Amino acid sequence: MAQSSRVRTRSVARRARPVPKLPSIPKDEFARRRRHLMKLMGRDGIAVLPAAPVRLRNNDVEYAYRQDSDFYYLTGFAEPESVAVLIPGRPQGEYVLFVRDRDPTRETWDGKRAGPVGARRQYGADDAFPITDLDDILPGLLENRTKVFYAMGAYPEFDQRVVGWVNGLRAQARQGRHTPQEFVALDHLLHDMRLFKSRNEIDLMRESARIAAQAHRRAMKACRPGLMEYEIVAELLHEFRLHNADVSYQPIVGGGENACILHYRENDQMLKDGDLLLVDAGCELQCYASDITRTYPVNGRFTPEQRAVYEVVLEANLAAIEKVKPGNHWNDPHSAAVRVVTQGLVRLGLLKGRVATLEKEGAYRKFFMHRTGHWLGMDVHDVGDYKIGEEWRVLEPGMAMTIEPGIYIAPSMRGVPRNFRGIGIRIEDDVVVTRTGCEVLTSKAPKDPDAIEALMAQS
Repeated sequence: MAQSSRVRTRSVARRARPVPKLPSIPKDEFARRRRHLMKLMGRDGIAVLPAAPVRLRNNDVEYAYRQDSDFYYLTGFAEPESVAVLIPGRPQGEYVLFVRDRDPTRETWDGKRAGPVGARRQYGADDAFPITDLDDILPGLLENRTKVFYAMGAYPEFDQRVVGWVNGLRAQARQGRHTPQEFVALDHLLHDMRLFKSRNEIDLMRESARIAAQAHRRAMKACRPGLMEYEIVAELLHEFRLHNADVSYQPIVGGGENACILHYRENDQMLKDGDLLLVDAGCELQCYASDITRTYPVNGRFTPEQRAVYEVVLEANLAAIEKVKPGNHWNDPHSAAVRVVTQGLVRLGLLKGRVATLEKEGAYRKFFMHRTGHWLGMDVHDVGDYKIGEEWRVLEPGMAMTIEPGIYIAPSMRGVPRNFRGIGIRIEDDVVVTRTGCEVLTSKAPKDPDAIEALMAQS
């Protein structure tokens, strides 16, 4: 009896655990996005957005489904086999969704579906139809519209269907059918909208960054010589899934000279005493990504050479973040990082000459061969133009980006002291432009070398 009572008590305790309240995008924000896009399109346009197709991994095993970012940005609808249509000024309703019909048999196998009724009630569609009716209904929606806003090339199979519907209407022009005269790149308008994050989006990105930072802390504390790189991956994934987040990209966990491979993917080598470990890993929460890189000593203590290079990269990271503020240009953080990295390489004796000349000649590129950052949002490498015409884009509040300078000294690099060879270091943070500067979303992931050593000493 006593044992049963204890079991029952534990069960009740588990059920009573409060469900964490996470930030989310409310329905009215999706509606505002659609209204804004339709205003940009004009009264004579129509936008057609297909959901991402289901992809097979092998034989009849599917990859985990992830909705198309543009589609989700406007709908909040995560099911496959769907099409969203925006028709400004349509009397019967401007927002139409085509979705899978309810099917008890298929739902037993594959999970619940919203169906047309759910598309209207839960997702705000003015009109909703079964996806099987798409060929019958969509040509009529295209008629009398002069411009079709569509992202040509994203899904070639669907491209053919859209072109077929338009050509079918044109073939009936002699019967008085009015057909679209122009295809317009939908992504030109939509991606500029996505570049500026709302308060709700920033809240989600902040939470995604918090989870990822906690995963990096977990990995640091677990790290020790003799572990395999994939065991560090397991620590990261455990923390992600603990918070119902998924990877935003496949983690890069490179020990020793593997850290000098920018997109190292094998993650299958043993971590060695005296080496550094570079971990580039982020998670995705409700389609919003984080992207963090930290580099730390496998045994918990930097060697003098490792710390010397690390401090140059950290200085570059901080200098670049300092340049993220309204009115500065997209390239300003990169320029700041390049200057600090070049100065540091000269100070370490890895480059020789005048800093300004070395910078102009790009001599730093053999050690720092990538840009200092990229846009961040629903995609890890998020959408948005980096230049307007020939000029770098001006930074404005709501823009989110990464800051990730690095120094990579290949083990085979000649003219470099042996103690520096095989050192690869990158420090990456996620930042959002604010009215007065920027917010570092990833500040909970330690990057000060003393703080890293202190945390690793706790393991």
